[in-house]
Amino acid sequence: MTQLQLDNQHNAIIIIPSEMPNDDDFELWAQLFLHGPEIVIGEFAVGADRHQCRFTYAQQSFNLNFEHYSNSIWINGEGIEAEHLLAALAHYFLTLLQQ
Repeated sequence: MTQLQLDNQHNAIIIIPSEMPNDDDFELWAQLFLHGPEIVIGEFAVGADRHQCRFTYAQQSFNLNFEHYSNSIWINGEGIEAEHLLAALAHYFLTLLQQ
């Protein structure tokens, strides 16, 4: 089961999936993870060591990041208002995961 940890020190939500996606599967994994009525998926960016998916929640922009070298997945907000919504966003994802 996927676990979430709110990291207030770094203003991020740390995602610990039951199975880490590989590089080629991140876009599909992100679409499945971000599937929810209050989420609007934006653009994907693919780099040599980090992939990113932009999305909106409560009219604020966020980034879902995947770094395959460190096997890390996290969400950060774009701006102060988005950062203030991280706890609510984490709660929203936990609610979706329990359904």
